[in-house]
Amino acid sequence: MDSASSPSPKRRPNSVFKHLMDIHWVMAAFYFILFATGAVMVRFPREVPFRGNFYDVHKSLGILVMGLLTWRILVLLRVWWKKYTRRLPKFSADWWSRVALHSALYFFMWAVPVSGYFLSNSFRSHNVKFFGILLPDIFPQNNAAISLGRSLHFWLGYTFLAFVILHAIAQWKVIRANWRRLVNFWQKWAEVR
Repeated sequence: MDSASSPSPKRRPNSVFKHLMDIHWVMAAFYFILFATGAVMVRFPREVPFRGNFYDVHKSLGILVMGLLTWRILVLLRVWWKKYTRRLPKFSADWWSRVALHSALYFFMWAVPVSGYFLSNSFRSHNVKFFGILLPDIFPQNNAAISLGRSLHFWLGYTFLAFVILHAIAQWKVIRANWRRLVNFWQKWAEVR
């Protein structure tokens, strides 16, 4: 029996890979929210009363995804350890391109929130809160760096979005299958109601 016709091994419901995929989708949702809120909130005039609250939630979610990213990297290291201690990967062009794309995604998952923290600290000290808890400044207040912080946060954010789109194109079959599952779920839920 060749490997193409053999059934794929079933994953255990509590496998490390499943945990990694759960973190993946939670983080994807948070990054979508961060990108959408960031694109909207910068257009608010200063007179809008809830503008500050919008920024606080955006910053809190940015801190949250940094924590989730740390957790995700630890889980990913467990996956790699289990997978690659048994056998090394086939270092093909496809493998290298996937590693390069995922490395870029991890870089941007880190760099975009850090650039936002840099922008916030440059603008005014002691202004990054995690759902109301004041966080220490990482970068010194520096009015001259505000323009650099804005540019970094903007361009890193949109470059990250471009890499996410590349990732979605590369994983189109997975996205389509998950979309069908979601549509089926909503249809069954609507029938029950």
